[in-house]
Amino acid sequence: MAKIALGNHSEAAQPDCVRAVLAEVVLTFLFVFAGVGSAMAAGKMSGGGDTIMALTAIAMAHTLVVAVMIAAGLHISGGHLNPAVTLGLAVGGHITLIRSILYIFAQMVGSAFACLLLKYLTGGLETPVHTLASGTDAFQGILMEIVLTFSLLFTVYATIVDPKKRVTGGLGPVLVGLVVGANILAGGPFSGASMNPARSFGPALAAWNWTDHWVYWVGPLIGGSLAGFVYENVFTVPSSHAPLPRDDEGF
Repeated sequence: MAKIALGNHSEAAQPDCVRAVLAEVVLTFLFVFAGVGSAMAAGKMSGGGDTIMALTAIAMAHTLVVAVMIAAGLHISGGHLNPAVTLGLAVGGHITLIRSILYIFAQMVGSAFACLLLKYLTGGLETPVHTLASGTDAFQGILMEIVLTFSLLFTVYATIVDPKKRVTGGLGPVLVGLVVGANILAGGPFSGASMNPARSFGPALAAWNWTDHWVYWVGPLIGGSLAGFVYENVFTVPSSHAPLPRDDEGF
């Protein structure tokens, strides 16, 4: 079953919570600045056309910045950067709902500041928004975002959250960054491969273009929540489990 914890309103005033929320503002700002900035740079250099080189450059930029920002914030806030990650971890009981709300607000603020600053620094260039590609309807877009975000959260749980993980200390954020980049290559030409409502929110606000925007909340939040529920209830080994010899020997 889900392990959702409500938390207490006094949590918002605790110093560690305040630091964590501020960290989410900063981390999400830096993530979105590099991610959206790379999309704007790729669009400018390719003449506004969609090319495999531009898609690859955007995927690589997101891979790098996600890995670095998660690693930078892991010891402060957990380095969520993403409402879908926050909700997915809340479903597993790893963060209270009170703190989750604060994190999500912080992530949206960080994303908005990043995109507004990018618009100013680039001389008014439009921030590229996530919209569904021609031939992709809303249901297909939502399903694509569910699958991509499930992949992201499953990786977060398996390589960072799970105490039984076999991944060494700093490798988890790198692997999460890699799956983000791979998902952009797979889903970018269809749904935009957001996986992150905050990542979609900032550009939509700066461009004031809300076309299909709801898709990038519904899909990722369902995918993240589903991944948290499935991992916690199917793949998490109870603490009372004594590993069999084969568990430590590998294949």
